[in-house]
Amino acid sequence: MNDILKTAAIQLDISWASKEENMRKALDALSSLPADIDIAVLPEMFTTGFICVPDDARMLAEPMNGTTLNTLRQWSRKFDKALCGSFIALENDRVYNRAFFIEPSGNEHYYDKHHLFSISGEDDAYSTGTEMMPIFKFKGWNISMAVCFDLRFPAWLRNNNATPYDLLIIMSNWPDSRVYAWKHLLIARAIENQAYVLGCNRSGTDNYGVYSGASMIIDPKGRPIQQVLDDTVCTGELSLTELEIFRKKFPVLNETDRFSFTI
Repeated sequence: MNDILKTAAIQLDISWASKEENMRKALDALSSLPADIDIAVLPEMFTTGFICVPDDARMLAEPMNGTTLNTLRQWSRKFDKALCGSFIALENDRVYNRAFFIEPSGNEHYYDKHHLFSISGEDDAYSTGTEMMPIFKFKGWNISMAVCFDLRFPAWLRNNNATPYDLLIIMSNWPDSRVYAWKHLLIARAIENQAYVLGCNRSGTDNYGVYSGASMIIDPKGRPIQQVLDDTVCTGELSLTELEIFRKKFPVLNETDRFSFTI
């Protein structure tokens, strides 16, 4: 069990539909991280960009034993870090925007984006995820993850389980035109769920706009704690002891409304 969890958000300038180039960028960023980082987070659809043309998405989609995941498994072991992000997945002839959390131990966790961004036609290219966000253990921490547009739906992300998550990870392609909402929604999710929140966003430009990164690592009181290493990476050090002390001193989660979803 680790009291201190060291995290990094990697703000890739994603090249449109170019897996090989994006994997190279990801490897360069991972290679430059401090050795003691426990979790490295990549943006949403980090190998391709936010592809919403159905034929293009299907062409770029990969199975669970494809090149992207197999490479990430190798990198996780090589760098001794958990790797998190999302990619275009193909399973049972359906295409998903699938989040992954791959551990050096070989443990793996997945989540298919539930709230698809219909404004850009994401719902035409991808199948909706039908499972709730997972809560899984990593180094003694309870961790959950969701993808981009999910951030706007507080009930979906609500910490209403008997075992609440300690860290929520959001990977995203969130343009600057809505960056004010991005920052404040991340802060709100941290406050209302009494949890750390890590939001990893891309940089650069694509067909949807300009991205300045704007990744954030936020403590349970809603205060940003990230440290910018360079234009690509920001890091944050999280304390499980401090989180537990805060939850005991100010036990908001005890008053949480309990509910369930019908999906």
